[in-house]
Amino acid sequence: MNPQLSSPSTTLNVPFPNPKIEAHAWLQELAPQADWVSLRFVNETTHDRSFRNGRPDAQKVNFDVGVMVEVLVQGHFGYSGTSDLSRDGILRAFATAKMLASAGGLNKVHTFSTEQRPPSKGQYRSPVFQSLDSASLTELNDLLIKACEKLKASDKIVSTQAHVRIIELEQHFLSSNGSDIHQNSLMIGSSFSATAQDGTITQHRSDKGGLARCVQAGVEVLDRNEILKRCEKIGQEALELLTAPNCPSETMDLVLAPDQMLMQIHESIGHPLELDRILGDERNFAGWSFVKPEDFGTLQYGSELMNVTFDPGVPGEFASYAFDDCGNPATRQYLIQKGRLEKGLGSLESQARLKIPGVANFRAASWNRAPIDRMANINLEPGQSSLGEMISKVERGIYMQSNRSWSIDDYRNKFQFGCEYGQLIENGKLTQVVRSPNYRGVTVPFWKNLKAVGRADEVELYGSPYCGKGEPSQVIRVGHSAPPCLFEKIEVFGGAQ
Repeated sequence: MNPQLSSPSTTLNVPFPNPKIEAHAWLQELAPQADWVSLRFVNETTHDRSFRNGRPDAQKVNFDVGVMVEVLVQGHFGYSGTSDLSRDGILRAFATAKMLASAGGLNKVHTFSTEQRPPSKGQYRSPVFQSLDSASLTELNDLLIKACEKLKASDKIVSTQAHVRIIELEQHFLSSNGSDIHQNSLMIGSSFSATAQDGTITQHRSDKGGLARCVQAGVEVLDRNEILKRCEKIGQEALELLTAPNCPSETMDLVLAPDQMLMQIHESIGHPLELDRILGDERNFAGWSFVKPEDFGTLQYGSELMNVTFDPGVPGEFASYAFDDCGNPATRQYLIQKGRLEKGLGSLESQARLKIPGVANFRAASWNRAPIDRMANINLEPGQSSLGEMISKVERGIYMQSNRSWSIDDYRNKFQFGCEYGQLIENGKLTQVVRSPNYRGVTVPFWKNLKAVGRADEVELYGSPYCGKGEPSQVIRVGHSAPPCLFEKIEVFGGAQ
């Protein structure tokens, strides 16, 4: 894409109230009626452009605008969202939130205070904030058609897909104790894939796995030449997998590419460290965690090479922000340092209930959901080994790329993952390509088998728009970065086709 085709943001097609007039006036009116009140305005515009086999599959734009009203009444929080941004709409939502807070407070599990809602002021903006106009959207469609052509490397490619999603998000948070936070994000996710078939054998190859290429950036990330080159490679690798032998089943060393570390971090670190899971709040839907409150500060989660951070300040990472959705300032924190568990992923509310240190990760999917404990940018910090050095140390092993499937138990303990593309490592060299590579393990023993971590220049940023949790359900965006990593003595196995 040519970034010069961008135009001012299309966000605020349905504008927020003037924050200096209406919203502040409403807070002044509502504040005496509760111990604390906040208004969290959310305005989101999403463009989807998708082509299948060179033909339009989805060509749409979605606008979503509303406000969440939150109140604190006698130590209990209540919420109510509305898309009616008039004074009457806000007052009705406030009345509902206050009623729910009062009713819930009769059986509250903890007495909260304004300590869980610190007054904060500030702003955040994505590193590049450029939108698309009609001319550049036309150019984007042309790029996706060309991408499908490059993906179809042969008649054995039976399906191609090219998809780009562009999200413009504006959030404004105001509270009766002085918070005034404005955050703007521009997010772009892309997905390119080819499915090959030969007789009964079908293989799928994508650009780093589904919508893993998710970043906060402008249209410069949609570089035409680079994308078409990647698509040509994807098509060729899908064909290559048709004739590749099935992955062997044995215990061997495993090297994971950064695009698979995305899923490994997400499922076996991010989710088990969410404090609301540890409290049992999510057990009916998303499950519990094998981690216990007494594990913080004592549990050796992995080898001493394992250093994991919560870092919402990484420029361009998918879930970067400056404040969470209760106004808590977000800063980089170690969750795991030299393999030892230090902190959890828990809001100020969860931290107060468990008396365990957490981070600023109280997040909601939109204006019509209350915030809950959610991972954001969870990153594996780089080490000292290059990918080439890791491979050279392996006598018998496998290198796996791009997540294809995943399964993990309700306690986020036992897991197995499937990848799209595998290469055997024999006597320190990459050799035979294999199809349907899978591996399994148990979280703590697996991470204790971490034997090498890639260097900083091999770290790659990925993300997902589809992290699900909560009742009612919330689907939220997360980011993960990592270099390639070497694990020893891992159970590897092949799959059907």
